[in-house]
Amino acid sequence: MQSESRGSLITLASGVCLAAVLLLASHALPAAEADTQPVNIGSRLEPLIDDFLIDKLDGAKLRLNHPTPREIAITFDAPWEGNCSACSTVFRDGDKYRMYYRCLDFDPKTKKYTKDATAYAESTDGKVWTKPKLGLCDFKGAKANNLIWQDVESHNFTPFIDQNPNGAPDARYKAVGGGSRKTGMRILKSSDGIHWQRIQPNPAITDGAFDSQNLAFWWPNTQSYVAFFRTFSQGDYKGIRDISTATSKDFIHWGKTEGLTYGDAPHEHLYTNGIAPYDRAPHVLMGFPKRFWPDRKRADHPFGGVSEVVFMTSRDGQSFRRWQEAWIRPGLMKERWVNRNNITAYGMLVTKSDVVGMPDELSFYSLEGYYVGPCRLRRYTLRIDGFVSLNAPFAGGEMITKPVVFQGAKLIMNYSTSAAGSVRVEIQDPSGKPIEGFALADCPEIYGDSLAETVRWKGGDDVVKLAGKPVRLRFVLKDADLYSIRFQQ
Repeated sequence: MQSESRGSLITLASGVCLAAVLLLASHALPAAEADTQPVNIGSRLEPLIDDFLIDKLDGAKLRLNHPTPREIAITFDAPWEGNCSACSTVFRDGDKYRMYYRCLDFDPKTKKYTKDATAYAESTDGKVWTKPKLGLCDFKGAKANNLIWQDVESHNFTPFIDQNPNGAPDARYKAVGGGSRKTGMRILKSSDGIHWQRIQPNPAITDGAFDSQNLAFWWPNTQSYVAFFRTFSQGDYKGIRDISTATSKDFIHWGKTEGLTYGDAPHEHLYTNGIAPYDRAPHVLMGFPKRFWPDRKRADHPFGGVSEVVFMTSRDGQSFRRWQEAWIRPGLMKERWVNRNNITAYGMLVTKSDVVGMPDELSFYSLEGYYVGPCRLRRYTLRIDGFVSLNAPFAGGEMITKPVVFQGAKLIMNYSTSAAGSVRVEIQDPSGKPIEGFALADCPEIYGDSLAETVRWKGGDDVVKLAGKPVRLRFVLKDADLYSIRFQQ
């Protein structure tokens, strides 16, 4: 990111693993045969983020939902931080939340940047963050600061907790960093998340640009480490900021770089990627790229370009569905229209609601104040599983799924209706015929708002006799949203 500012801008867990194996196997079938195969969802949670389960829609549609802005979670105003502090990462680790971020300052008069450094903060609730004095790195002759790393990796130092069951204890935490083609993507390790060392002196991946927040994680779906990093498109779209991926079994030796695809979405500048498995449904990857429009300028600032956050998902790590509507708009705050604002911190947290009696929610952190300073992260919140919903208006609508095979005794919904709205569910055989006892007429109207509502029919809620058999699910909605479903005991 720093190097681009100086130049011209160019236009434009076990059940899950089994289900993933079954899913990958179905993808390997010839197209005609695969279309007839039921989707084995086991007892895993299925967020309604794409058309993976959908066979037919009538009067209903998938709707992108947006997070709610909250308080300023942290301000980067220490002398060693600066007005270009960014590339933040957040994750939960036991009873605490950890945050890592880049410290960098830009002097508009001299057009010079300070040297990159990596800082650390922590929190007990994801809302109030503290900066411990760690005594590890020198800043102007003193070590009373929260810095943990000062080298080329600091431009975009991005750590994660290694979920590989065979990972070494001294590398429970791993990180990637390096901000240019010259540095490549370098790899680091730590036993405690505070004291770090390079795994090897040379970069692990060199085929890329890397001048953005690159990242990696262990993905059980593929039983490998997966990295996502900055590249630039070639051919007809040469110069467009893009995202590529590579995989590794050992975090050291990486395979071929592959560019992501986005279906019918157009080629656009994607500045960051923010891709990670969704914790409640780790077979699904969710990404929160910053979409960049270099030719637009709204704020009175020397650097042009405007940004916003978009949302995308994938089930194979290479092909993504990317929503064209913004997930987070710049909004009414003028400085969020300044170049390079609205970067989303990598990671999402489950936090307590500010409203007494309300359930937990998801927290995200979006950057504001870039260049104008001080940089700060604003917390945003979203309903659990609430990224996308199957939505129907008051006039009503419905969805019928593809044939599915499940394991469990009850069908659970994350849903919301108005006071006048409702959801009803029918279970059909693969041909579309209602199964006796589970027809729409057997399902009383379900209304309310719940993260985990058990579907009931006149004969009760037990569906265990249908487990392991191909069935279709029909959801009939009226002024309602359906966010996710799962079968469980």
